[in-house]
Amino acid sequence: MSLPEVKLSDPKALRGYAHPLRMALIGLLRQQGPMTATQAAERLGESVPSCSFHLRQLAKYGLAERAPGADARERPWRATALTTSWDDASDDPRTRAAVDELNAVQLALYTRRAEEFLSRRADEPTEWRAVTGFSDRPVHVTPDEMAELTARIDALLAEYDDRITDPTKRPAGSRKVSLMHLAVLTDPPPAGASAGEQGDAQ
Repeated sequence: MSLPEVKLSDPKALRGYAHPLRMALIGLLRQQGPMTATQAAERLGESVPSCSFHLRQLAKYGLAERAPGADARERPWRATALTTSWDDASDDPRTRAAVDELNAVQLALYTRRAEEFLSRRADEPTEWRAVTGFSDRPVHVTPDEMAELTARIDALLAEYDDRITDPTKRPAGSRKVSLMHLAVLTDPPPAGASAGEQGDAQ
């Protein structure tokens, strides 16, 4: 199945999402469902005015919206989709700068999440310690082959998408695992080489 997605392309929207608290708020709404700014503040250890402001900003960029409340006083928010994506291939300088800024914020969140896991990993059951952790494997591929490899990985992970949207599909003993996909070129491109030559040199 395909998860509902918001794709960001406007530099203002990209920069608007590039904020740790806004990412945390969207993650919270996606995981726990609609909630008010007060409820979100309690769960994240933030102030209500701050959460309220950032939720309004998320709505401005199409990432959050108002949800029906239990009464006229309750004004919860909900995420507009389950995933967020953006285009890393733009040649527009403003878009590229905004994407780099957003990727840097996301990388910092990944690092913090990994550090938090490491701090408690020793307390995890043996069966979970055996199948979690970090790995690094080099591959020599062309851009087309890298795109194909990414598509194959995405297709494999998509087999578990129904467990995100329907908790009844989750088998006993299952837990949420974050798979962080980083595709990083190890070396800079050779000086003076064209795009085609760069691929051959690798």
